[in-house]
Amino acid sequence: MIKRVLCFSNPAYLKLKLQQIVIEIPEVVYGKGVPDNLRQDGVRTIPIEDVGVVILDHKQITITQALMAALLENNCAIITTNDQHLPIGLQLPLDGNHLQNERFREQLDASEPLKKQMWQQTVISKILGQAIVLEGQGIEHKNMLAWAKSVRSGDVENLEGRAAAYYWRNVFHNPDFVRGQEGDPPNNLLNYGYAIVRAMVARALVAAGLLPTLGIHHHNKYNAYCLADDIMEPYRPFVDLMVIDMMKKYEDISQITTEMKRDLLMLPYEDVMIDGKRSPMMIAIQTTANSVYKCFSGEARKIIYPDW
Repeated sequence: MIKRVLCFSNPAYLKLKLQQIVIEIPEVVYGKGVPDNLRQDGVRTIPIEDVGVVILDHKQITITQALMAALLENNCAIITTNDQHLPIGLQLPLDGNHLQNERFREQLDASEPLKKQMWQQTVISKILGQAIVLEGQGIEHKNMLAWAKSVRSGDVENLEGRAAAYYWRNVFHNPDFVRGQEGDPPNNLLNYGYAIVRAMVARALVAAGLLPTLGIHHHNKYNAYCLADDIMEPYRPFVDLMVIDMMKKYEDISQITTEMKRDLLMLPYEDVMIDGKRSPMMIAIQTTANSVYKCFSGEARKIIYPDW
């Protein structure tokens, strides 16, 4: 079942009642002097079970501990943002699967050769996705296809990095573009979109009983979501495609507007071809996460990524 993504960008009071998210809009936002019978329209309820990701994007949002606990119990990812309205925090449940202890052990016991093979598959899928994005822009991409075919176990030659350098120099038709968290637009849109995908991937990994901290390639000791950062790589090109469309749609992308957020929040519902069928991205990511567990458990040797 595909879950909803909720983004709160205005002052709001969020609480729990009968397994429903109760959203109350304060009078200062809803409008002073509005008759009581109309002001009731500012209160809305949403079933907890329907929600997969919640984004808290305003300093004047109040959320009760009871609601936060209920969201996490239902395996919902909670994202918080900074002053620039870019995601900076991600909260996930500690217990997402009834076989979690067993699956943690299988993940911890995974051999280095297995993890290197999994990373090889991840890099191949990512480069193929980037090649498709370039092809859609009419940009030369045969070198990307060649690099994808040449990736070896563990990507010892760092073809991912070589492909990324070529990709970012060309994808926006701007050879001076530098991809980075603090870089010039459209980095702001990319950061926002990637954060949404990262939350979906981390949530799916937890639901599969895996520990998102222990990566197959990323090993930053300060990063609590190394595995999520590994597994999300082949899904990044979907964000890139959306950002390319947004750059054509909006004249000014220096600041992320409500309309831009609304576009990016459609990412979980984007169609993805995976395992021979078309699925919303949120469902596709769940398929990928379950296949990652099967690799750790020995049931499979291949991660199921989008079909490029």
